Amino acid sequence: MKRYLFIILLLGLLPSCATVENDYDPLIGLNRGTDAFNTTVDKVSLKPIAKGYQAVTTKNVRNMVSNFYDNATYLNTVLNDFLQGKGQQGFEDFGRFLINSTLGIAGLADVASSMGLEKHDEDFGQTLGVWGADQGAYIVYPFLGPNSIRDTPGFITETATDPLFWASLVVAPQVTIPFTVLKYIDKRSRLMEASDMRDELALDPYLFTREAWRQSREYKIYDGNPPTSNTTDSEDDWGDDSFDDEPSFDATDPVEPEPSAKPKPQYKPHIRLN
Repeated sequence: MKRYLFIILLLGLLPSCATVENDYDPLIGLNRGTDAFNTTVDKVSLKPIAKGYQAVTTKNVRNMVSNFYDNATYLNTVLNDFLQGKGQQGFEDFGRFLINSTLGIAGLADVASSMGLEKHDEDFGQTLGVWGADQGAYIVYPFLGPNSIRDTPGFITETATDPLFWASLVVAPQVTIPFTVLKYIDKRSRLMEASDMRDELALDPYLFTREAWRQSREYKIYDGNPPTSNTTDSEDDWGDDSFDDEPSFDATDPVEPEPSAKPKPQYKPHIRLN
């Protein structure tokens, strides 16, 4: 239900996104071309394969496959826990990785969640955001999809903590390539419902994807509690505190005329110059 409400909210934002210049998308022309290329490739390859994968497997089997890949790449979350200063969460996530890798049979079963160890999602792009780095330009990469200047270095930590990458250096390609292919089929299968809904409801799928991705990144950086927009200095200067000494007025109170000999006092608000 929350997913549907989020999509409806984004649809309401699309008209303003289309008319107001977006400072975070200076490469919009190139991005739209890349997005169109990715969409074409997806329609003729990944999407049909993912649908076939869903047709020949049960939901339980797909969940086991997803659990396996989530656990295999979970060391990236552990690393970024510590880089963000979340020491306790880092140790808990490392414990989650060890439990699912052993008791969960290489992560096929999510045993750690039933033991109270919550699953987290941290990456180097979020770490840079926590450190104060701006998002920078929005970028759509061929085959990989939405990204940004700030999130691009995340490819390094994702690769460095991916067991499949290191296994490919020592294990025969006949073994590692099928595992890598299945990884992307699983990822595309998970996005099937969201992508179908986007195609059906969004007036402009590109804008929809861009704004959904950006809001999702902000949500993750702030652990689900993004800050509200701050008021400007002028709003602070003329806030309620500036008028605390001003007498209240009630329309039922009689209004007494002031003596003509006494000049009418004028209210002078306090204005900060710094």
